[in-house]
Amino acid sequence: MLPQFVTEELTAALDVTIAELFDSAGIVGPPVDAVALARRLGFTLAWDDRQSSRARLVRLAGRAPCDGFSILLKHDPRPERRQWAVAHEIGEYLSPRVFDALAVDPRTAPLIARERIANLLASRLLLPTDWFYADAIAIDWDLLELKRRYGTASHELIARRMLDLSVPVILSIIDQGRLEFRRSNVPGRVPPLSPGERDCWQQVHAEHRPIGPVESGPTLVRGWPIHEPGWRREILRLELSEEW
Repeated sequence: MLPQFVTEELTAALDVTIAELFDSAGIVGPPVDAVALARRLGFTLAWDDRQSSRARLVRLAGRAPCDGFSILLKHDPRPERRQWAVAHEIGEYLSPRVFDALAVDPRTAPLIARERIANLLASRLLLPTDWFYADAIAIDWDLLELKRRYGTASHELIARRMLDLSVPVILSIIDQGRLEFRRSNVPGRVPPLSPGERDCWQQVHAEHRPIGPVESGPTLVRGWPIHEPGWRREILRLELSEEW
């Protein structure tokens, strides 16, 4: 059971697993193409639009890993979704390595734990911790610049990945004027949108351009428009200070 492990143990196991994968595959920098990586590792990729999920991992009888596995994909118009789907299946394949590092038998772990490990590996595959943290610091957490560097990851995945790092923040995602996601990497109850965040969001929404960073009391707020025809999404990042 994963809850018995502290975050540091799990994080270390995840990062080491991805580092070893990249070393064996010769990947030295972003962006990471999960589809190309899967083929390089020997996975067979095929299409199956009848399946309900975007991708699934199946074992080919009589074959040795990694070419003993096939990733069946469902067509999707968004390339970032295809990248995530393949990254997730690679994460599922790699998850026993993480369980081994934690001295856990994956056969005894609940399904939700195995799924969580696959998701965490997938996010680190597309946004490796050391590279992503260094780049985020260098460009002052600019979501659009990070998207240009990590093009195979979606804006939402990049924003959520910020919550995995040590800088204290609150992330909010607003779709069509409705707050759909709000989370912090600081323990405790997450407060509602502050007046500064709300002002930033309304300006981003109306002007279709990034805003900030803007000081709002002991915090810095910035927002980015992820707008497309017929749909408006805004992502807000509130960086917290020690006085918050």
